[in-house]
Amino acid sequence: MKRQRAFTLIEILVAIAILAVALAATTRAANVATDGALETRQRLLATWSGEDRIAEIRARRIFPAVGEASYDVTQGGLALVIHEVVSETANPVIHKVDLAVADARDPARILTHLTAYVSP
Repeated sequence: MKRQRAFTLIEILVAIAILAVALAATTRAANVATDGALETRQRLLATWSGEDRIAEIRARRIFPAVGEASYDVTQGGLALVIHEVVSETANPVIHKVDLAVADARDPARILTHLTAYVSP
């Protein structure tokens, strides 16, 4: 009678454990990539919103008064808050406009900062 060679139960369990670890690492990498893509999308939409506000100021020839203001905007289905701080510069006909664009669900989470200089 010839003896057949086969895998033992321990060898199969070790192979399954190695496979489980590899799959868990792959799943984690996919989640990190997905989170990174979402974060990049939100920052891009926030940057576009800030640039839109600066373009509006320049296109309408608005010379904003010194002070602070906040605007609720939506860009690409994402609700955002633009916090605008206008300050004077050494040249009285130029104002500095600082924008901080945040996620409306968490206003403390600033997605982007922009600075522009405007004149009448």
